[in-house]
Amino acid sequence: MDEDRQRKVIHVDMDAFYASVEQRDNPELRGKPVAVGGSRERGVVAAASYEARKFGVRSAMPSVTAKRQCSDLIFVKPRFEIYKAVSQQIREIFAEHTQIIEPLSLDEAYLDVTENLQSIPLARDVALAIRAKIKQVTGLNASAGISYNKFLAKLASDHRKPNGQYVITPRMGPTFVETLPVGKFHGIGPATSAKMNSLGLHTGLDMRNQSIEFMQANFGKAGNYYYWISRGVDNREVRADRVRKSIGAENTFLTDLSAFDAMASELQPLIDKIWRHCEDKGSRGRTVTLKVKFADFELISRSRTLTGAVGSRDELMNVSVDLLRLLFPMQKAVRLLGVSVSGFAADDIHPKQIVLAI
Repeated sequence: MDEDRQRKVIHVDMDAFYASVEQRDNPELRGKPVAVGGSRERGVVAAASYEARKFGVRSAMPSVTAKRQCSDLIFVKPRFEIYKAVSQQIREIFAEHTQIIEPLSLDEAYLDVTENLQSIPLARDVALAIRAKIKQVTGLNASAGISYNKFLAKLASDHRKPNGQYVITPRMGPTFVETLPVGKFHGIGPATSAKMNSLGLHTGLDMRNQSIEFMQANFGKAGNYYYWISRGVDNREVRADRVRKSIGAENTFLTDLSAFDAMASELQPLIDKIWRHCEDKGSRGRTVTLKVKFADFELISRSRTLTGAVGSRDELMNVSVDLLRLLFPMQKAVRLLGVSVSGFAADDIHPKQIVLAI
């Protein structure tokens, strides 16, 4: 394909989204280290402002660790309804430029602007217009990555954060990933990164020097994906009809639980949250998964796939309780329980993965 006719993909990522909304709405928080999430001993950071990140505070970090990292850290209770409302404003701005929008979460999305609705010739300028409109409407900063595929657009959006954008052209793509550590590749987590390092694969160039047979032998089906992205190739389309993989909710307890009845009771608000979302969106899934984290942080999960979609809140509750019952008697106390529903019908057009806060 001629370079001028390459697919044009933008990855938009809001900067410290939850924390930025809180700083926007409360002037006293501006310029200060802010963590959205629970301040209690067993809470977890949902998001951190850039001021907090300078101290090493990160999302998913235990609150007690975050406070140790930054003694002046200010904890703010999440306001997910506000975040969802702002996210909808941002989505409407995207829709002014393209109908091909693939949301990843409340604060990021892929856009295919190969043929954008405002006939702006350069994707770079589309991204500039979107970021300016987001700032005008919401008062928040967004970063953007622009490239000829999703993989590189995602990398590019991280390259000029916060409040910036970066373009990776078709000529730049293969070279851009050469020196990138494998742990920085989107889709390669800590465990896979460690395995790659043990095989002598430390950079994109190291991966590129391997045969596709080698990558498949060591990483299964994912090996094919790794082989191609190390060459700057990613043929995945931006999908506006992307099927969500799961809806889930979880809760970390103030004190560890050992009794079945206590744990079953704690499942109630999780089930309520998930089913309310399913009802609102008209989503129905077939697979129910129970997640259990023990006091020593060991994590296990148990799943059950039904012959048809979960039809009611009571059915979801019954399956979840049955999965819990099968784990008894337990040898260790439990610090966290989670429930998720997956296996949605192909006509579910919402984001890939949603985790609901409790």
